[in-house]
Amino acid sequence: MAISPHPNLPPQRGEGASKLGTILQALGPREEDLYKCVHCGLCLNVCPTYLETGLETESPRGRIALMKGVRESRVGLTPRVVGHMELCLQCRACEAVCPSGVPFGRLMEATREQIVQQRKAPWLRRAILRFVFRHLLPHPGRLRFLGNLLRLYQRSPLWWLVQRLPGIQRLQGQIPSLSSSFFRPRVEPFQPQGSKKMRVGLLSGCVMPMAQAATMEAAVRVLTRNGCQVVAPPSQTCCGALNIHGGDGVGAQRMARRNIDAFLDAGVEAVVVASAGCGSTMKEYAHLLRDDPAYADKAKRMSALVVDITELLARLPLTPPHGRLPLRVTYQDPCHLAHAQRITAAPRQLLRAIPGVELVEMENASRCCGAAGLYSALQPQMSRQLGEHKVDAVLATEAQVVATANPGCMMQLQAWLRRAGSGVRVCHVVELLDEAYRQVGEG
Repeated sequence: MAISPHPNLPPQRGEGASKLGTILQALGPREEDLYKCVHCGLCLNVCPTYLETGLETESPRGRIALMKGVRESRVGLTPRVVGHMELCLQCRACEAVCPSGVPFGRLMEATREQIVQQRKAPWLRRAILRFVFRHLLPHPGRLRFLGNLLRLYQRSPLWWLVQRLPGIQRLQGQIPSLSSSFFRPRVEPFQPQGSKKMRVGLLSGCVMPMAQAATMEAAVRVLTRNGCQVVAPPSQTCCGALNIHGGDGVGAQRMARRNIDAFLDAGVEAVVVASAGCGSTMKEYAHLLRDDPAYADKAKRMSALVVDITELLARLPLTPPHGRLPLRVTYQDPCHLAHAQRITAAPRQLLRAIPGVELVEMENASRCCGAAGLYSALQPQMSRQLGEHKVDAVLATEAQVVATANPGCMMQLQAWLRRAGSGVRVCHVVELLDEAYRQVGEG
């Protein structure tokens, strides 16, 4: 099905348009990826923004049509076109159903980078994002320093006083509640219980060590309980996912090189990731560094080593816990685990292995919850709509616990369940496993 450009996007003509088209072609999505789309429309029924708005331009098919229009100099990167691209969650649900194998995530990443280089966003937004992408995320020490300050602020009376000011409640609601202590990588490996099955690296990342330190600690205990020697190299850094999604490919490449060196030098047999978004990005380091002669081969090796923690535990196989957890649990599929990595069975397999757990499926478990990295801060209205839908689906199951496998999903679910006045607990799959092990002294 052919799609016409948006009626409010006039075609560009003349020599200037031709030159602009040449520039945008060099910066934008690769032609072999862009022209795979046959406009069949199978993506429409799984795209969250299309389902919310009913607009063709908010669907993968419509966005690809706009990308083609920009490449062919029929439309420009106008504010309206950029708005359609920025509303995309990059959840990649469309990839899972596409019969033509369109790499939509790759297309959108290239488009975001094209937008950043060709258009000038408001100066305050540019300054904030540049600070986050270039001067904060790549530096774990700075992150911890800022995290310590934020943790003090969250535990001070000032937090509650400021919360009462108009408009501040929503802003502060975007900030995750930080753990009482942070998880820190260390030189000494965590030793396995019993015989050693394998030596694995563990990504600590940027957000999880501060916002979900308990999850990281549970991950270490579960891995060592299952015979893994766990190495968390102090030289590692953020995976680069937020940079890639925000159009900062260069910054993401720098972080990828640092992580590649850290984990390959550690001599691990696998690189375990407890964050679905991070794992998806690291499995695609080979594509990110494909044109880097010094790192292309190493990036392929690294990508082949990366596994989600649920994927690894199910494959080992898991040593079943004996502790009983009499809980009704539902599971939220993180987008980048279900759609990008195509892992849906392993987390459920682990949950069913816990004695006493009753696993109940929620409606549209794999539809995006609206977290999507920085999306909840940059697109609060759409994020709110999706978060509220997800809460409705969780509550309909009458579950006591909603488990997932991504820090962003955990924070989004916690925030909107709290606003709904619900006491449903949100946790990572490995936290439930850890509880079952520790209940009878196995952890």
